[in-house]
Amino acid sequence: MDRPAFYRFHQGERILPFAASEYEARLAGLRAAMSQAGIDACLFTSMHNIAYYSGFLYCAFGRPYALVVTPSDSVTISAGIDAAQPWRRGHGDNITYTDWARNNYWRAIASVTGKRRVLGIESDHLTLAQAALLQDFLEPTETRDIAPATMRQRMHKSPAEIALIRQGAAVADVGGYAIRETIREGVREIDVAMAGRDAMELEIARRFPDAEYRDTWVWFQSGINTDGAHNPVTGRVLQRGDILSLNTFPMISGYYTALERTLFVGEVDDASRAIWEANVAAHEYGMSLLKPGASCAEVTETINAFFAERDLLQYRTFGYGHSFGVLSHYYGREAGLELREDIDTVLEPGMVISMEPMLTIPEGQPGAGGYREHDILVITEDGNEDITGYPYGPEFNVVG
Repeated sequence: MDRPAFYRFHQGERILPFAASEYEARLAGLRAAMSQAGIDACLFTSMHNIAYYSGFLYCAFGRPYALVVTPSDSVTISAGIDAAQPWRRGHGDNITYTDWARNNYWRAIASVTGKRRVLGIESDHLTLAQAALLQDFLEPTETRDIAPATMRQRMHKSPAEIALIRQGAAVADVGGYAIRETIREGVREIDVAMAGRDAMELEIARRFPDAEYRDTWVWFQSGINTDGAHNPVTGRVLQRGDILSLNTFPMISGYYTALERTLFVGEVDDASRAIWEANVAAHEYGMSLLKPGASCAEVTETINAFFAERDLLQYRTFGYGHSFGVLSHYYGREAGLELREDIDTVLEPGMVISMEPMLTIPEGQPGAGGYREHDILVITEDGNEDITGYPYGPEFNVVG
């Protein structure tokens, strides 16, 4: 049998998160950056950039995937185990590589890029092992890092992206309300988390009947488990007076959104309420600062001063917010749009960013626990639009 190194297997109807014109506009922006940088072809290996430019979100399971973009072509490179699914869920061409021989992946890529070209790569994603194979199979005259340019492009959302993110924020709210209804003494963190997850998955299926469904989840933390923003769910049983962290994360076609809230079971003591209200005040103040012309560093320093005046800055554990779009816990986000002291990006209309101050008071101190609020905001021409609807603060979130 003559077993090929790669082939094309296209069948079924194509179903994408966005219209073909959306992907063509993104590719046009990329090709302009390629031309400016003198790049002949781009090789993308990350989940986020492949999804952004093609719509296809791969599941690696130890296999490499790629998207090759040239001035005329856009081709995803996928493993045979996925059959035609990458083509059905991707914009542009698709080539399937086989595992009959080692490195057929690179032979498939070379069939599109050719050899001895100036190649754009993602330096923050390409492994040392794959970089060596790239040199062997493609023999580039030069490699240039295209990742910063793609990040800048992804930071500016199209109207279609904002519409999808808006839907995601509404789904996150659905999960939040389901969690609130489940909270009571004696239930486990995992029980509450499952209620929120199930509600969101059903809502996504209702709103997007033709989508792929995967990786919607909830972090729900209680007591000492609230001290970290990303602490996993456990079987801890809720007790009256517990501090809680609600974190819902729906995924729609590679786009994550989030809702995060502080709650208490049944009652909140005075020391905890004081910390909670201070964090809510910082949250509201921070949202008011998110407008065109403000830099991420300036917003951060202003909120720092707010907390320092209240002797709380030492309890802050991370930055105050980040970009939303093609984002995930396992494939990253736009690091150039984070509310931290070392990020000087200036906010512009069309950017989408969270405001999420968090204070962690150590065990043994009055008000111990982690306090966090989180809203998603779209930067507009003259300010911002908050697209998160679930209420924050003690009036609504002392429950059970």
